[in-house]
Parts: sequence; C-alpha cells; structure tokens
Amino acid sequence: MSWVYLILAGIFEMIGVLMINSLHKNRNWQSLIMLLIGFGASFLFLALAMEELPMGTAYAIWTGIGASGGAILGIVLYGEQK
Repeated sequence: MSWVYLILAGIFEMIGVLMINSLHKNRNWQSLIMLLIGFGASFLFLALAMEELPMGTAYAIWTGIGASGGAILGIVLYGEQK
C-alpha cells in the first residue's frame, strides 16, 4: 500500500505544480485553495508512504514524479518548450 501512497503523493505534487501556474496567471481563490490541497495531500501521502518505505527511496521517487510530471504537463498543457 505504501507504493500506492507514494504514487498518489507524486500525482498530488503535479497538481500542486499546475496550480502554481494557474495562480500565477489568474490570481483567484480557487487556484490558491487547489494549490494548498494539492501540496497538502502530497505531503500527507508522502508521510504515509514513508511509514514503510525508506526515506531516501520515497523522497527520490516523489521528487522524480513531481519534477518529470510537472515538466510533461507544462509541455502538453501549456506548450512550453521541450
């Protein structure tokens, strides 16, 4: 179950990154709330995953999903340069 938590943490990290971009463009409460929910859920699921997984493994996977997922979503959704 810890791997599922870790993948969910990475997905919520990607949502948080998307909401940073949304908040930067729109400056509205919905983006701010979604940003807080995204990163909050990301940290919650990371903490749950780290109850069974080693910290180094969990952090490396979580960071990788967030960074690569954020980059891919930026390319796909916002037409950012590859």
